[in-house]
Amino acid sequence: MAFTIAIDGPAAAGKGTISKAVAAHFGFAHLDTGLLYRAVGAKLLAGVPAIDAALALEAADLEQGDLLRTPEVAQAASKVAAIPEVRAALVDFQRAFARRAGGAVLDGRDIGTVICPNAEAKLFVTASAETRALRRFAELQDKGLADDFATVLADVKERDDRDMNRADAPLKPAQDAVLIDTSDLSIDQAVQTAITAIDEKRGQSS
Repeated sequence: MAFTIAIDGPAAAGKGTISKAVAAHFGFAHLDTGLLYRAVGAKLLAGVPAIDAALALEAADLEQGDLLRTPEVAQAASKVAAIPEVRAALVDFQRAFARRAGGAVLDGRDIGTVICPNAEAKLFVTASAETRALRRFAELQDKGLADDFATVLADVKERDDRDMNRADAPLKPAQDAVLIDTSDLSIDQAVQTAITAIDEKRGQSS
């Protein structure tokens, strides 16, 4: 039986961590849809036109580890995600994954609004820009990639503006999404809040 959980939200809000934990808890498959755009962004930085990169994307392109986690690739991903032809090329892959037997968790920025508007459970995970920038700064410091906090905060705000104001599939909560603000929550608290919300939806759909 298919059961789709759509988890959206801005960068560094914790949706990836929550999505993985939720998928493990329920025994569902998980797809970080942001990796699709990061992989296309990486190809763009390597000189491949964005639309060509999206059309030729393969599963192996998602398995590049930290190479897809650099600030440069993140910015490129946000830019290619604003291209309607790129988004269209990746829609079918995401929708097929979402309806696989056994349940699926997809996290991204337009899962509950565009990719899977009929998902059985929808969450929107957010946090203040400052909180998210601090998390991203610590993550980049651990990898030796961070310059300074002000630069990271500026990048977070720039990406938010681009993601929220793009013409095609802007970042916003679905009307029926459960909002989870992780600014003052521990990881365990955020995950439990998500699981509780999903359990309620599973009860309603059974």
